[in-house]
Amino acid sequence: MTDADGVSTPLADEAMKKAAVAWVSVSGGPALALWCMPLEGGLFVVSGPGEQSAPGLAEAAEAQVTLRGDHGGRIVTWPARVTRVTPGTEHWDRVAPLVAAKRLNAPGPTAELVRRWAADGCALTRLAPAGEPLSGAGLPTGSLAETPRQAPVVRVTRKPFRLHRVRRR
Repeated sequence: MTDADGVSTPLADEAMKKAAVAWVSVSGGPALALWCMPLEGGLFVVSGPGEQSAPGLAEAAEAQVTLRGDHGGRIVTWPARVTRVTPGTEHWDRVAPLVAAKRLNAPGPTAELVRRWAADGCALTRLAPAGEPLSGAGLPTGSLAETPRQAPVVRVTRKPFRLHRVRRR
């Protein structure tokens, strides 16, 4: 599929249609798992106060998007053109209610949620394919494991306490 924003492939199109979560990397940073909604040949992501955190996405022009397949593993990674939908425009009035209606656990009615997004400065961004996939359905040759990032919630796990002696067989 080719649209005004860029080039897409059938693999990316199919993966986008089924996407509920996308791993988005901005400026070579770590990929963040973000809730998204497929619409108009792209993925729409809401971030900001009271919503998911996506540092740098609202200001970025490009990003890398990784989508998973039915088996739960990575199926495709593609470059994306990032465009921000501005509140008060015709595009906002058409798209924001559709995205808000699909938001799980929304705190209130759809119209109220859209008003809150506009008032609080939340970013509604569109991630559109901007070229050929960087990696496809082929399996990687090496390990993609990364060391866990440091976070204040990470603690060293102690051995579990055992009240009685456990016999080995």
